[in-house]
Amino acid sequence: MPRSLRVQPTQLNRVKLALQRNGFPSQRALAEEVGLSLATVSNFLTGKPVDYNTFEELSRQLGLEWKDIANLDFEPKPPTKQKNLEFFDTEPDNSPPYPNGAVPLSSPFYLERKPVEAQIKQEIRKPGTLIRIKAPREMGKTSLLLRILEFAKTKNYHTVSLNLDQVDQAILNDLNKFLRWLCANIARQLRLKPSLDEYWDQDLGCKISCTSYFEDYLLKSVQNPLALALDEAQQIFEHPAVAKDFLPLLRSWYEESKTSPLWQKLRLVIVHSTEIYVPLQLNQSPFNVGLPIQLSHFSQEEVKKLAQCYGLDWEQGEHCQQLMKMVDGHPALVQIALYHLSRGEITLEHLLETAATNVGIYTHHLQRHWLHLKEYPELLTALHSVLPGIERVSLEPIFAHKLTSLGLVKQLESNFVASCELYRQFFLNHQNYDF
Repeated sequence: MPRSLRVQPTQLNRVKLALQRNGFPSQRALAEEVGLSLATVSNFLTGKPVDYNTFEELSRQLGLEWKDIANLDFEPKPPTKQKNLEFFDTEPDNSPPYPNGAVPLSSPFYLERKPVEAQIKQEIRKPGTLIRIKAPREMGKTSLLLRILEFAKTKNYHTVSLNLDQVDQAILNDLNKFLRWLCANIARQLRLKPSLDEYWDQDLGCKISCTSYFEDYLLKSVQNPLALALDEAQQIFEHPAVAKDFLPLLRSWYEESKTSPLWQKLRLVIVHSTEIYVPLQLNQSPFNVGLPIQLSHFSQEEVKKLAQCYGLDWEQGEHCQQLMKMVDGHPALVQIALYHLSRGEITLEHLLETAATNVGIYTHHLQRHWLHLKEYPELLTALHSVLPGIERVSLEPIFAHKLTSLGLVKQLESNFVASCELYRQFFLNHQNYDF
């Protein structure tokens, strides 16, 4: 018998479920029960090797037959003297990563939005198409965008993705600088020389120069369609002097594709977190043409399906309903909850009791929102006005724009309310609170 054993990768979810089923609210509780360190219990639950006797005892505590879950073919390798080996993980870790930012393409914890994704994949294959994806922050827009671009690559499209969060403010305040930034970065991702000065003509102006650069250089340099994604496009909305010229320019390129085979190569995807509030004439706005996509919160069935990905048995639906009541299917908040529950660190009951406090699993998420709002007292006051949810409340357009962009409020007909119970409780109970 080997001196060390580890749980089979295929049995990890079964082991984690057994933790709560046998009355252990957390890994620490199990560690205290058997008199072991928390690190040892964590190794056992994540498929890392532990001592044979320890493995057998932990299995017994969880009501499992150790032979059924052990990887009996595992033989620990002797330690090597090679330097810097700690940087190389030779044992695969099947535990879920902490949800943060876009979900990687290979992740099993991505929930496919089947009707929406099928519609987008069909649309992006059309010449000269324009796709607009809108949703508040942390709703999964960038994760969806990654998969759109990956699909485009399977069709041998050239793909370029630009995140406007990465643009310097000095550039966003100047149309000429911004259009040169746009062209230079597209050329860079296509592995072309920028050659901006060859196409930029001060007498013609920067919009004509930019259009000429696309027509005479970028689009002529590629044989296949070009999928161009502009992520976090709401950054442009914050700079009206640039937005009032750049957005009509996008619209003009879309109109050109109706008659120009060259412009039909361009497939434009615009991703933004809220509605534009910069006044534009209807025939100048790119936001009333193309395919509109509005991402929504997860449904209860979708949350139940995602829970299965995390190894949680929520088929009865009761746990799912309780979580939905608190976070209303908010994708980021759901992922964070399922991550902690899957690790056996906390029970759902305790999670919900502490969710809106500074000791719950959402502390950092709420802290980030709080610190941002503290910089804008008028915005915080506007949020507080909708929290009671008793009277109908309307918001000034600029406040509605910013709060919906952050995902803190949602509009029900002409009334604004907190987007979920978590935000309502936290900001209602912490109006004068500092972390």
